Amino acid sequence: MIVQLTGTLLEVLPTHIVLDVGGVGFELGVSSTTAASLPHVGESGVTVLARMVVRDGSMELYGFASREERALFDQLRAISGVGSKLALAVLSTFSPATLAQVVTTQDAARMAQVPGVGRKKASRLIVELSDVFSKSAELRGLVGLSEPGAASLPLSPSAVGAGVEADATEALLSMGFTSQEAELALEGHAEAGAVTVEQVLAYALRRLGSGR
Repeated sequence: MIVQLTGTLLEVLPTHIVLDVGGVGFELGVSSTTAASLPHVGESGVTVLARMVVRDGSMELYGFASREERALFDQLRAISGVGSKLALAVLSTFSPATLAQVVTTQDAARMAQVPGVGRKKASRLIVELSDVFSKSAELRGLVGLSEPGAASLPLSPSAVGAGVEADATEALLSMGFTSQEAELALEGHAEAGAVTVEQVLAYALRRLGSGR
């Protein structure tokens, strides 16, 4: 697994870079944020964090300016229906710190500014990322947390108290799902161990599938 490369920059574009490492040119897909942070072409001794993705028999390399950005790339790709291209689109639209703010404030309208992300998918990304920043050692600092046991990010003001299923249904309806879709998606959540609004919503969205 390639996790870091150091070499001379041969090419820097908003979507990819080429790094010469010992005479071998590596092309890495990057976010525009990472591309903008790199020095000029021809600079030697440039270190880029990397992630290798094996897909359909091919190997692709992606580069990152920070550990936070790489960690978010991994978290985004772990979401059903989110591939490397969309993950980079999110990271090109928001810096890691800004993305943490968007998720913390549940700002679906702002998330929907990412190319290829509609309002429904924006709400889904926020739900899927809601506890990522509190659980990841590399991302906790973005939301002012330092201890592994710190509380997770709140999903909504109504998350506390009775009516978890009703709150989850209301959230799904606000995303544009029908009441029938919401009802079917929520079936069996308790048996699956989903008891908080965050868990119930994540469970429902997984059942609804990546196309929603």
